[in-house]
Amino acid sequence: MKTVIVRELGQSDILLPSLVAEGLAANDRIKLRLSALQAAAQHAREPARAVSDLTVESRAAGIAPAALVTLIGGAHSTGEGRITAPGLAPLLKEIDADAEAMIRAVAAGDHADGEEFLARLASLRTAGHLEATAEIETARIGRLTGVAQEGTDSLHRLVMDLHKALNRLAANRSEEVIAGAHAFGIRPEDRASVESFMRGVESTRGLKFDHPGLDATAVRSGDRLVIQNDIGTTDAHVVVIAITGNAVTVTYTDVHRSRAKFFISLLDRFTVQWSGLDRHAAAGLEEDSSFFLVTGLYEARDGEDRNAFLELVGASLVFLIDWNKARKLLRNWVAKGDAARILEWAARHRIGHRAFLELGGNELLGAAVRNAAPNRIGFGERLDQVLGRDAAIDFLKATLQIATEALLAGQSSRLARDRIGAELVRHLDRVDSALLAIVLRQIGLANDVAMAVFHHIGDERADPSAGKQLAARAGRIEQKADRIAIEARAEIVRLNARPIITGLVDLVEEAIDDLEQAAFIVSVAPEVTDAELRSALVALASIAVTSTEIAASGLAAAAEVQEGRRADSEDALAAVSRLIDAEHAADAKERDITARVFAGGFDVAASLAALELTRAIERSTDRLAGFGHLLRRYVMSDLSA
Repeated sequence: MKTVIVRELGQSDILLPSLVAEGLAANDRIKLRLSALQAAAQHAREPARAVSDLTVESRAAGIAPAALVTLIGGAHSTGEGRITAPGLAPLLKEIDADAEAMIRAVAAGDHADGEEFLARLASLRTAGHLEATAEIETARIGRLTGVAQEGTDSLHRLVMDLHKALNRLAANRSEEVIAGAHAFGIRPEDRASVESFMRGVESTRGLKFDHPGLDATAVRSGDRLVIQNDIGTTDAHVVVIAITGNAVTVTYTDVHRSRAKFFISLLDRFTVQWSGLDRHAAAGLEEDSSFFLVTGLYEARDGEDRNAFLELVGASLVFLIDWNKARKLLRNWVAKGDAARILEWAARHRIGHRAFLELGGNELLGAAVRNAAPNRIGFGERLDQVLGRDAAIDFLKATLQIATEALLAGQSSRLARDRIGAELVRHLDRVDSALLAIVLRQIGLANDVAMAVFHHIGDERADPSAGKQLAARAGRIEQKADRIAIEARAEIVRLNARPIITGLVDLVEEAIDDLEQAAFIVSVAPEVTDAELRSALVALASIAVTSTEIAASGLAAAAEVQEGRRADSEDALAAVSRLIDAEHAADAKERDITARVFAGGFDVAASLAALELTRAIERSTDRLAGFGHLLRRYVMSDLSA
């Protein structure tokens, strides 16, 4: 029980059971120390006699036996009815402190009795009975250890009376265990609230794994039921819940303001009136003795609504254990705000972060990077810089889930590491898929230009202004394609993607440039009147259209190869072969057109236009054939991974 912080919150009633226990333990210690003081006096008087052995009693009282053995064995007379002994002064201080602990416990249950006992202790102190000295009169030992005559007081008499008072308090606060909570003075109407809170605690308790914490105490205090939970091991990390009828007040303390806000967010299903998050100080706490306190009031509609709220509070506590530690680790891989969002997601999905920490935390992620992507993610590089923000968040969520599933199922840490490594590879593949989607947009634009050129060449009744419109449209498409290519290259650099994707982007961009050049030539060239030459040009333009369609289907299939779909790999490789065949067909058609121009007796302008148009279209098919060769390398690298 974290008595310092709970007392600081003004919730001493919840402390009574533990204070009574502490008081009874102090009673055992003080009686043992008084016995040791008597044994020391006897040894000082009769050093030849065997030293009293209080080892068993010492261990039962939780005191190291060696100190008392040294005190008794080293006691000797200093003359004039006085003795000295090693550790005598500290022993007298400890006797005084034990008496004070007993009085503190009594005062928590009965303030008036506590004040009376405190006054009696003050009188003994004033009389010098408890003065911590290196020497002590044997007469003072007698007054401390003896029972005084009627009308006078002694320490022994005070201790006996305190013990009786503590026993009465313990009897009135008889303990029972309700659903795992230690309960004191509980009424029948309290049980449902305690059981609801503990049902929530037990529903997620397993997610703390070997970490201590989540012990609960419930006490009936006047008109209210008070439930307290220690959460973890941090002194100032406590939640106290007071229930009066259907009104629930949650008082939460934490050394981390951000974790307090996180706790509040987990209860947002209910309309709670929160106040506070102010800094407070309490002596005896860790670090700078300060903590943050927040209080929430929930006015439930009825008992069922009240108990649902209590269950959620109980279920949320496990996600506060080591929360700040997990957040700091995740901040090495993503932004601070995203780290908190990941932990909130894990809490809402009852996954948590303790398994992640149990399996190594930072080292777990580092091992995944070293084993799965040593050339893609540099030392100290954040995941959101490589995978992109959304993908990095998704991967870390998956990591927390895999770690939790593995520990709950009793799987080996090696298996969990392998699964996390495989998950990282999948996310890296998805990065590539996202980039391939950009390339697919490029190919779509290439198809638009190729199709426009094809239709214009084949339209014998085209309006004279159609050529200029074609050139203008092709120019706009080419500019858009350039912007997409620039975007793709920036993403490739940012995400540290495979260089081969840059090659794919470059080749499609060059194919679009060639097709835009073909559109320009068409727009300024004289009309082709020879039917056979026009038919050959249309056929060549058709090959360019087909090449863009094959490239698109092959790229779409290649993007699915990373998911382990064999049929998609076969489709992608088949598309590569078809692109090469299309390029050969375009070569053949180019030679055919060249031969026709030289043999046909066309004027210089018509001949030059036909040859330049042919070369531009054929170059685009060359680029797309090169695209096919790179695509084959891309697919084969995935299949061999």
